[in-house]
Amino acid sequence: MNSTISAISTPNAAGGIGIVRLSGENACEIADKIFFSSSKKTLKNANGYTAHFGKILDNHQTIDQAIAVVYKSPKSYTGEDVVELQCHGGLFVLQQVLRLTLENGARLAEAGEFTKRAFLNGKMDLTSAESVMKIIGAKGKEAANAAIQTLEGSLTNEINEIKSSLVNSSATLSAWIDYPDEEIEELQSDVLINILKTSKKKLENLINKFDAGQAITEGINTVIVGKPNVGKSTLMNLLLQKNRSIVTDIAGTTRDIVEETARVGNVILHISDTAGIHESNDYVESIGIEYAKNKLSTATLFLAVFDGSKKLDEEDYKILELCKNKCGIAILNKADIGKIISENEIYSYIKNVISLSAKENDSLKTISNAIENVLGTNNFDSTAAMLSNERQLNCCKTALSCINEAIDGLEIGITLDAINVSIDAAISPLLELTGERVSEAVVNEIFSKFCVGK
Repeated sequence: MNSTISAISTPNAAGGIGIVRLSGENACEIADKIFFSSSKKTLKNANGYTAHFGKILDNHQTIDQAIAVVYKSPKSYTGEDVVELQCHGGLFVLQQVLRLTLENGARLAEAGEFTKRAFLNGKMDLTSAESVMKIIGAKGKEAANAAIQTLEGSLTNEINEIKSSLVNSSATLSAWIDYPDEEIEELQSDVLINILKTSKKKLENLINKFDAGQAITEGINTVIVGKPNVGKSTLMNLLLQKNRSIVTDIAGTTRDIVEETARVGNVILHISDTAGIHESNDYVESIGIEYAKNKLSTATLFLAVFDGSKKLDEEDYKILELCKNKCGIAILNKADIGKIISENEIYSYIKNVISLSAKENDSLKTISNAIENVLGTNNFDSTAAMLSNERQLNCCKTALSCINEAIDGLEIGITLDAINVSIDAAISPLLELTGERVSEAVVNEIFSKFCVGK
């Protein structure tokens, strides 16, 4: 934290403007060695939140015209002195400017180190820091809005409410247990169990919304399965709104897995179009069929396609068996020809059944609604508190398990000192979630996933 770091903070591509960012106690002094303002003022003596026009020089040779924006500690993104050198966005120019900052005392920033310093300097908690990359990677309005809400504290506020009630309960119990002669009023069991059940409900709500939130913000692995020539590739092209998979009347056209990402309604799908599942003596095709089965076994969502104009046969039933007890939708395709299959034939295997013609663009709305209903994203509220990753989810699950343990203990009459052990155990993962009590290894792992320059 004593060093001054530097990195290119704009994408690795040519653009109108590129930024080289410095952060640390010597940020202004280092920038003053290479940036010379037209006003002759130094950045070290400049006020925070000021911009200065000038030139970047290397041994009196002009590298570029630039604007230096100065932020003074503690009122900056990182909480340290920060200088952003805004240059023309050519990659060669930016690399030259970065090299000059390194030659004059800065070191190259590690991945996510600017945001890591913001966290370590108390500018944001860990949930807000994690939301930064969610904003950068957002692929839609709902995902971006959810990330902004987390950055502004929606999840932190929810966790703090839960944590506060548990901490207050634990403190009251501890005082009553440790100082029996002080006439401290005992926390009544009915009051305590109400506090615990309220915390439980809030955690369960966060946990239950996790999958729907991931579908919108991160996307879910989705596999299209079915016999050959039932319209899987046509469905793939419909979802993508472009011709990506080859469509012919010849069964077995798709032999390898075709993978693409599509936004369908408010959900991001990472889609795999697979080979038709059936008995085959063709060695290459058989490999593709095994790939298809493996994809089905690991996918979060399946779209099982059947030719609705024909009766189900033995191979269809084998596919239904593979889909049983998994999350997905049965699609009775070729509705433009006519429907012979009845939904009732499918329901004992798959509860969600729709009919459509994948050749018709209007069918996209039908499948979009079905997917949103299955995943629970149709009423998604991007302004509500939401867990954004597995780390946060696991912290909540651990806390919930401890709260359930405390509730069970109260209901069977376990002593309050033992109940308090469970309450303290529930508080610990919540402190880890927000970063108030978290190991250095966890912090390093989180920020290693950031891009350099952020």
